[in-house]
Amino acid sequence: MTSRVYVLGGYQTDFAENWARNGDELYDGFAHTVKTGVETVGIEPEQIDTAHVGNFAAELFCKQGHLGGFFAAQHPSFSGKPASRHEAACASGSIALLTAAAEIEAGRYGVAAVIGIEQMRNVPGQTAADYIGGPAMFSGHECTDVEFPWPHLFSELAEEYDKRFGIKQEHLAAIAKINFGNARRNPNAQTRRWTFTDESFTEDDEANPVIEGRIRKQDCGQLTDGAAIVFLASAERAADYVKKHGGKLEDLPYIKGWGHRTAPITYAQKIEESKDSPYVFPHVRGTIQDAFARAGIDSVDDLDGIETHDCFTSTEYMAIDHFGITEPGESWKAVEAGDIELGGRIPINASGGLIGLGHPVGATGVRMMLDSYKQVTGSAGDYQIEGAENVATLNIGGSATTTVSFVVGR
Repeated sequence: MTSRVYVLGGYQTDFAENWARNGDELYDGFAHTVKTGVETVGIEPEQIDTAHVGNFAAELFCKQGHLGGFFAAQHPSFSGKPASRHEAACASGSIALLTAAAEIEAGRYGVAAVIGIEQMRNVPGQTAADYIGGPAMFSGHECTDVEFPWPHLFSELAEEYDKRFGIKQEHLAAIAKINFGNARRNPNAQTRRWTFTDESFTEDDEANPVIEGRIRKQDCGQLTDGAAIVFLASAERAADYVKKHGGKLEDLPYIKGWGHRTAPITYAQKIEESKDSPYVFPHVRGTIQDAFARAGIDSVDDLDGIETHDCFTSTEYMAIDHFGITEPGESWKAVEAGDIELGGRIPINASGGLIGLGHPVGATGVRMMLDSYKQVTGSAGDYQIEGAENVATLNIGGSATTTVSFVVGR
């Protein structure tokens, strides 16, 4: 980073809530999140210079675009200030964060509000599958003959691991079990009150039915309604903030490093490009290495935790070796050793991740940033990683077409 961009804090909605069932629209979720975020962090609306919104598919689910105008409507001080909406499928929130951070680094603005938001439970399940299917892949050219496009593609990822290295369903199931278990500790998790049986994480077709290929019910992230907001600040404005609220600037987390790469939109072209690489997605490995290099850290051993994109268990399995926790193709070793569990060598998704906490698509990258902030400030409550000082994120859009990673620490 050329100059420090600090994270002042933020707010996340309860991902178990169904907004439509509560009589709420996308605007209501947006308004609640901004208002509560400002109050939670203790920042005055007048102090916010710019705003960025991460959102994937409001036009489809809510017949609503132009979400920057939502921000301007929240407070008289926001009217007239610059606000932008960003879309990169499931990585939309991280793209909004990158843009806000770049504006602060450039000296254009001192304080940015970044909100990620999605309403997705206001339509039937098959309609939701259609809405998030084609638009994030090569629409009309990929998965045209499958009922559930994303479970199919990430089943293909598991198949690719099997072809190259071998893979066992029991290791994917263990990832799901860990994340659902972590979610029980998180008061905002969609699945925190869900119950399971011993058969829920097996190949029992009744307790854990097949969705597509290798992907079973418990392997899937949870589409949900939800929003998260964080506030980023320059060093000067962060110093003003801590002076007002007490504390020291060195105790405030900042974005130590970031990585951002984009691969061809089709899954098949990505796999073709990686055929001679030890990594299934070398561009994902490169994104993570870029974040490490900018953060000045040598390896994953310098991290205390990871919030990664487990839209399916196969994507977290991929993240394990791409972060360097194991050698390529050996992610199962970290699962068996308990390395990724709370209390393990490098806990992954202490929040519950997309599988346990939930996945309001445009909000996920912002939520990951907020959970990283919570971990390194010791404010994550029952899912706190003891002594966490550095936490990384990995947020992907589509079949890892857009990949963003942050390292957050103090």
